[in-house]
Amino acid sequence: MAADRAPIPPLRALEALGAMARHGRMADAAAELGVTESAVSHQIRQLEERLHTALFDRSSGRLVLTETGRRYLARIEPALREIEAATAEVLPARGRTGVRLTLPTSFAATWLIPRLGAFEAANPGIDVQLVLTARLVDLVRDQVDLAIRHGRGSWPGVEAAHLFEDLATPVTAPGLLPAAEGPLSALPGGVRYLVNRLTPGEWEEWARARGLAPPPAETMLPLDAIEQVLQLAEAGHGIGLGRSPYIEPRLERGTLIAPFGGADPTGTGYFLCRAAGVSPSAAARRLARWLEAEAAEFGSAQARAAWKGAGL
Repeated sequence: MAADRAPIPPLRALEALGAMARHGRMADAAAELGVTESAVSHQIRQLEERLHTALFDRSSGRLVLTETGRRYLARIEPALREIEAATAEVLPARGRTGVRLTLPTSFAATWLIPRLGAFEAANPGIDVQLVLTARLVDLVRDQVDLAIRHGRGSWPGVEAAHLFEDLATPVTAPGLLPAAEGPLSALPGGVRYLVNRLTPGEWEEWARARGLAPPPAETMLPLDAIEQVLQLAEAGHGIGLGRSPYIEPRLERGTLIAPFGGADPTGTGYFLCRAAGVSPSAAARRLARWLEAEAAEFGSAQARAAWKGAGL
């Protein structure tokens, strides 16, 4: 019966709740919604009156979501995104449609950006907005449509589709090491081992998987990112554990070589992610299909790559 149904609050009030929760400042929430600060305040007060509960704690002079407010927002925000996506599909196309994609800066520079021009040329009505960060973005809270993440494919509240494997092999500048003779029985001494702080146990894992002793701790130089590892390796300052897709361009140019032969899966990979339970926009779906096609082509190239062969 209709009398048993809970009344649905005004959409503007729900939008004000989400904007205020995202920004934490009335001025920023008002700017996002294109209204005055007093209008945002009125909408939130109206929503609290309808729900007969406080959604924000005002005791500190700032608006901070209460536990009830957090629970309520978590339930309604996917529905708001669904309404937005459905409305965008019905409305006639006007101008460019934005798609927010988050991914690590180094991955964007190495893999995505060299390819992105082809997508933009084929889809002039879609504006791909890159959010470059190594942190795991909250896709719902930060209103991000898609993410490319590195890992094992399991993140809470996220649907993940595998793009391609993470492969690793040691890389050096040409001439740093003498030519290999026969199977590797021990890692070379008298050389620096370059370590990415984001994957601190990578050398131990790689060595033990091959029955080798890992490099001594005093020979390791920790660095902040894979890009730094590869730059120092190119300059002849040590051996880095190179990962696909970061090393392919350097191997093709010859600024790095893989002295111990082929690369192997690390057990991790790259995944295309979106918030679970939230329907993507038509533009986001188009970008997702393109990313999956590009990744499939790249994965095939990985399998064919000559540098994976032993002795190269």
